[in-house]
Amino acid sequence: MGLRITYAPWGETLDELVDAAQRAEKAGAEVIWVPELHRSATVTAATLAAKTKTVGIGTAIALAFPRSPMITALEALDVDEASNGRFILGLGSAVERLNVDWHNARFGKPAPHLRETISIIRMILENSHLGNPMKFEGEYERIDIRGFKRPFTPPRTKIPIYLAGMGPVMTKLAGEIGDGWISHELCSPSYLEKNLIPWLEEGRARSVGERKDFEIVVSALCVIDNDSKKAKRWAAGLIGFYASVRTFADFFEFHGLQDQQNAVIAKFKTGVSSDDLGEVVTDEMVDALSLAGDVDEVIEKIARYEGLADAVKLSPPSHGLSGATSRIAQNQIIEMIPKLVRG
Repeated sequence: MGLRITYAPWGETLDELVDAAQRAEKAGAEVIWVPELHRSATVTAATLAAKTKTVGIGTAIALAFPRSPMITALEALDVDEASNGRFILGLGSAVERLNVDWHNARFGKPAPHLRETISIIRMILENSHLGNPMKFEGEYERIDIRGFKRPFTPPRTKIPIYLAGMGPVMTKLAGEIGDGWISHELCSPSYLEKNLIPWLEEGRARSVGERKDFEIVVSALCVIDNDSKKAKRWAAGLIGFYASVRTFADFFEFHGLQDQQNAVIAKFKTGVSSDDLGEVVTDEMVDALSLAGDVDEVIEKIARYEGLADAVKLSPPSHGLSGATSRIAQNQIIEMIPKLVRG
């Protein structure tokens, strides 16, 4: 398979995350990605960096605005050192409510705010060990650093920065200024081909870089079981969670699933937990938006991204499922990885 196979491990403890990452590395995954919600992405990445040997370690995604650009840059340098130059800094804006209400963070217009943040991060990556003055004055971010010199030379002064994006503005920005782009966890081949890639290409047309230097990483909810019907039910919980959010209306409409999304929203309005929405998610929704089925079905679905993406980031289901079920699903993905990298 021409796609690079990467993996987002699941675990109830850091030890379990480390074990899953080590097994995925041994199976042939090229990058291990860690999210930021229930844990700190950079702390988790540093933990996995210290416990793995060759696999890339990336954040998918770290929140760009709650940290200062300088803290983000210093954390990136630290994790890159801990991994001996294996780190990928994946950044995203997230939504305003999460930034403002959860983190008390500044939240400007996301795209220009993220552009400024990344400019500062790159400036610090390149200059922190040199003692050069660093100054940046933007609409949302500013620094004026003098008399600072990091007393050790980093393994790299250019750490890859990948941007997350789903809509046109942020996806175009990723194409323009990113070293790569990471999709949302629900990203069908048709949506990638007809919407996302044209947006990325529009951004790349404004970039000074070459296409060969830019990586498209498609994220995919992956669920495998010999009983295909069971696999699809395990995947339904996460799809139900996203279908309950009205801002995804255009995405579901693109796939002809607007009525199904409305059914999920109606169920959610009755007061049920988002964990219980999978029961109204149809198999049609699961087939369109995830990699669910038996091993052969899933491998065939992954292959549909060939020629569109450079890498696929596989992740097990967790929403609306017990830890024991997520653990089973994770093991089945890791067992499949050798068939993908050696097939």
